Amino acid sequence: MSSSRRIAWMIGSWLFFLLIYSAVSLSLKRGSEPLNTFGNLVQCVLPLLANAGLLLNAGTPKWRQNLFWMLLAVSCTLWMIGQFQWTYYEIYLHKPVPDLNGGDILFFLRGIPMLAALALRPHLRRGEIQLRFGYLDFVLLFVWWTYLYAFVVLPWLYASPAVEQYNYNYNLLANLQNMIILAAWGALWLGSRGAWRVVYANLFGASAAYLLSSLTINVAIASRRYYTGSLYDIPLVSSFLWFAFAGAIAYQYRDRLDAPSESNSDSTVDERVWPAGFAMAAVISLPIFAIYTIRFGHETPEVRDFRLMATLIASVPLALLIFLRTHLADKDRTWLLARSEQSVENLKRLQAQIVQSEKLVSLGQLAAGAAHEINNPLAAILGFSDLLAEDPTVPEKARAMAAKIRDQARRTNTLVGNLLSFARQVPPERTLLDINTVVNNAVQLRALDLRTGTSRVELQLESVLPGVRGDGNQLMQVFFNIVSNALEAMEAATGGVLTIKTIRDRGNVVILFSDTGPGLTDPYRVFDPFYTTKPVGKGTGLGLSICFGIVQEHGGRILCYNRQEGGAVFRVELPAVLAAFPAKELHLARASTAPQKTS
Repeated sequence: MSSSRRIAWMIGSWLFFLLIYSAVSLSLKRGSEPLNTFGNLVQCVLPLLANAGLLLNAGTPKWRQNLFWMLLAVSCTLWMIGQFQWTYYEIYLHKPVPDLNGGDILFFLRGIPMLAALALRPHLRRGEIQLRFGYLDFVLLFVWWTYLYAFVVLPWLYASPAVEQYNYNYNLLANLQNMIILAAWGALWLGSRGAWRVVYANLFGASAAYLLSSLTINVAIASRRYYTGSLYDIPLVSSFLWFAFAGAIAYQYRDRLDAPSESNSDSTVDERVWPAGFAMAAVISLPIFAIYTIRFGHETPEVRDFRLMATLIASVPLALLIFLRTHLADKDRTWLLARSEQSVENLKRLQAQIVQSEKLVSLGQLAAGAAHEINNPLAAILGFSDLLAEDPTVPEKARAMAAKIRDQARRTNTLVGNLLSFARQVPPERTLLDINTVVNNAVQLRALDLRTGTSRVELQLESVLPGVRGDGNQLMQVFFNIVSNALEAMEAATGGVLTIKTIRDRGNVVILFSDTGPGLTDPYRVFDPFYTTKPVGKGTGLGLSICFGIVQEHGGRILCYNRQEGGAVFRVELPAVLAAFPAKELHLARASTAPQKTS
């Protein structure tokens, strides 16, 4: 069924129900028990129907929207509880509801969850608010609004009972609350766009129907023409049906509601300002009400004493709530200040790193040009050394010397090639790699800085491993960083041995880097950006963080820990391409594996 047909079906059911209700109201005798029973039961069931429509939307991943719909449902539930009391009197006790009824507060308090829902404004695109402030603001609103009811209405119920004054004050306060709610829905309706505007328009209509029903029923009660199940209940019935319809419409548009169309330019500031402003107004209002009662009120002493006592009692929870809110706000400001200082420090370090990176780029370009120039004489050295080593007319000693020159020239040529490959900026390219070759290249590249070091690297590479699909340049950068960090840590102590071991573990190729250095100070933070134990100017804390991202992009994982006998271990796991090496060949290769050493 299409969306438009569903809406048409719901509107048709709505009108049909109103027609049935009107027919029953007109056909049964006024004030009869069947009509009272029918009217009360319908008004008890309708809030449940409204809750069903509203709570359809409370299962989204966005807590703000969920809380918005749940608060609206709580509003309908409070009204239903008040209606249960009304039903208890008229159906179970078979007598009219007392004119001075303390349970009327439930019909008044139903507006508080709705006001809290209005304050959420779920159509705005905002950052996540801390829930504790939302709860505190709701409790603050609840306490203050209850105090207002106790100050204005309850004196004429308990201190100095007077039906006319009680009804007048109750209707005045309730209608004021309903008008505020209606005006707020209208503001949201006019200030929103898209699907949310349709939803707010329906909620505005439901609240308007409720306000109309309240005014109509109050006039009918004052003129002694109201009875349960009468046509005066039609706007009230329509109000709850409209709330259910608004929830169903929102559920129809849920995909568009989950993508808010409003910007958040002023939302954060407004979010912080209005609760603080309301808290200030709530506290200031208490002495104002007390001064009014003492200096300008003309009520009886009983009413005056009741109001002063209500003001005194309400000041305690309000003061505690405002103190708690201020305390939590101060803690948050302190936390935000610390985070801001840390962010500024990280920004400074990042700026220094960018400057250093620019220097390294220039140096890399210079080194690349020099490497190209070195290749030309290297080619001549290799050519002439080959000729000398293979010339039978040259003495044996000279040929042996030429062979050594050729081997060292080839080694130099390999190192220059690795340096150019490492410095070259090329787009990532995933190819089938031999991980042992990548490890060897990284170690040879790092060997350029080992001329005067007291540490050495020991390789224990499994001779036949499954292939790994990845970018050789990026993986060489990972291995180079790990090797460099390990060697620098050992050099800062008394030297040591870095053992690099490659193995196959189930469907992964594992590279283990084990050193005999001092170990890791905080293994759980080594991959955090900007975390470094090196002196200022020696490191930025970005190397291992970048390595972590590269390994994750390759579908693997990297972890580290300290050995019990001392030293640190880095473990890099990369998914193996198992089809590249048959299992039988792997088994034979493992049987012939032997450790290698390099210094």
